[in-house]
This record gives sequence, structure tokens and C-alpha cells, in this order.
Amino acid sequence: MRIIWSDMIYSIRLTITHRYDQPAANSRHLIRVMPITIPGRQRLTTHVLEIMPEPAVRSDGTDFFGNTATTCAHTDQHAEMAIRLACHVEMLEVPVWQDVSSPVAAARKEWEAITELGAHSPVHFLGPAPRLSPDPAITAFAQGVFDPAATTAANVITLGRALHDVMTFDAAATNVDTDASEAFRLKRGVCQDFSHVMILGLQAIGVPAAYVSGYLRTLPPEGGVKLEGADAMHAWVRAWCGARQGWIEYDPTNATLVGTDHIVVGYGRDYSDIAPVNGHLRSSGGQRSSQAVDVKLVQE
Repeated sequence: MRIIWSDMIYSIRLTITHRYDQPAANSRHLIRVMPITIPGRQRLTTHVLEIMPEPAVRSDGTDFFGNTATTCAHTDQHAEMAIRLACHVEMLEVPVWQDVSSPVAAARKEWEAITELGAHSPVHFLGPAPRLSPDPAITAFAQGVFDPAATTAANVITLGRALHDVMTFDAAATNVDTDASEAFRLKRGVCQDFSHVMILGLQAIGVPAAYVSGYLRTLPPEGGVKLEGADAMHAWVRAWCGARQGWIEYDPTNATLVGTDHIVVGYGRDYSDIAPVNGHLRSSGGQRSSQAVDVKLVQE
């Protein structure tokens, strides 16, 4: 098993629009859509994040996990809020990926001895989390495909492939508030659901696992034309495979180890830690949201 990386530069454009049935005011939002720089993997270069209408207050910083976070507040009434991101991300060439992980039991002894509590310590990712609670059906599924003699990385890949085989991608089956238990019962969902279920499965067999939010370049069908805005924000899983291997990332929605088409926005315990937009406002009636993302190579 290996991944070969090569230098490439991606252009990313994102628009998220919220439209309100009645004008809203006194709103505050937390926005996490900007890719981060990861030494040896990806580097954010030119970038601009616009919020329309212009907020009365805006602050740009980082959260506990090192994700770029923008907070903003609107005091005046507005019928619509739009978030627009444009940036370039350079994906860097790194050594060939190889499985050098130990079995899960050995890796468990390693994380049990860890006392360091930095943002990327595996002890933060053993569960539960705000949107993740142990589920007997997911635990049984994970234990059913678990091989204690195999390496931790091999078990991560096995579980990811097994979930891909039993779950169907269906954007109409779930929504942003659907929990992992319901998605697994339905055996349907989107990348958020696949990732939440896999995290619970990994934690059930003793593997620390995190939620990753980012962008994915999707390729058009052979002979087809890539559509602007056809891409969407994506999610996948990060698993700790022992001190020697460290963290690896796996995309259960597409049954693949993460490669250069996956651009990281941030890490968290679950979706709630890295949701693209969180917040509150004063309004009445409903609201409608839309998202358009385009990810392409600068050379294309």
C-alpha cells in the first residue's frame, strides 16, 4: 500500500449563501472554510475570504485544533449573507507512504502512555464527542471486520472499505443533523455520515480517530466536461496508527487512502468541531442555504 505525491497547485473557489424569509439582525457566525498550511503536505498561498454584507465586527484567528476560524457579527438587518472564498493551495511532494504501523494492541499501549495534550494528541480522539456516542450496531460491525494480527493501518483500511461496501452515498437520505446511528441503520448518507460511522467504528476497536473537513477535486466522466461549482466541501477520517506511523487519513465515501486531491480545511472530533458555518441570528420564518465549490488545478 502506498501513495505517491507530486507538486501541484489548486485553485479553490467557494460560495455559501444564506437567504432569510424575513430580514435578520444581531447575528454572529463562526466560519471555518479556509484551508490550513500543513508542513510537508500542503501550503496555503494567495487567499481572500469575503463576507457580504460587510460585518460590523470581524476577527480572524485559529481554534484549539489549529484550524483557521473567522468570527463575524452583523448588527444591521440583512435578507442574505454570502461567504466567498478564493485561494490557491500548493500540494507538496512528500515521501512514498508505507504501512509501518504496529498491531492495534501495541498501538493502544502507546497512546495509553501518552501524557501530552496538544491539539494533535491521540487522546483527544477516543470519544465520545458532541455528536458521537458509542453505538452497539457500529461496534459489532467494526469488531466483525477487525483483525488483531494485522497492522493498525491495515485495519483502518479494512474498516473503511467494509463501510463503503455496505453504505450507499445518498444526499437525500440524511441531513446535517442526522446522527451516525441513524445513518448506519439506513446504510445511506453523505460524506459526513460515512466519516462519523467510521470514527465510531475505529474508536470501538481502540484506534483514535478524528474528523477531517476539506475540499476534494472530483474528475468529470471520461469525455465529459468539468462543471463549475460541481464540487462540494468533503469529509474523511484521520486515524492514529502508533508512534512510528503517526496519523493516516482515509476517505470511506470513496474507499481510498487520502491523496493529493484531498485538501484539508481542518481537524476535529466530529462535524461540530469543524462545521463550515456555525452561528445564531434574530429573525422569523425560515432560511435557505446553498453552496457551490470549484476545485481545479491551476495548470488546467
